[in-house]
Amino acid sequence: VQLQASGGGLVQPGGSLRLSCVASGNIFSINAMGWYRQVPGKQRELVATITSSGNTKYEDSVKGRFTISRDNAKNTVYLQMNSLKPEDTAVYYCNANLNRLVVPLGPYDYWGRGTLVTVSS
Repeated sequence: VQLQASGGGLVQPGGSLRLSCVASGNIFSINAMGWYRQVPGKQRELVATITSSGNTKYEDSVKGRFTISRDNAKNTVYLQMNSLKPEDTAVYYCNANLNRLVVPLGPYDYWGRGTLVTVSS
């Protein structure tokens, strides 16, 4: 199983970016998917999560600015980030809690390699 994240980059304050993360491999089903972020010297923190039925949860500082969504048919999770601020600068990691097609079946947590988001003028 692999998670491949994309969509990071450099953006000016107030701008927007859309992150995508595709899960591939021996996947039977995906439970929750989410985005986390980490800056040097700090712990990785939750940004947003979404369940298989579409229930969402957001970290307080991104509420009203970020939107998480998923396409279950494509095993893909998205993070639309609007009104970006310099403090949103971080490496963003996608996460999926999933059940495998092969033993051991799971559920297990998988992580993508991260994509860098830099918000700067």
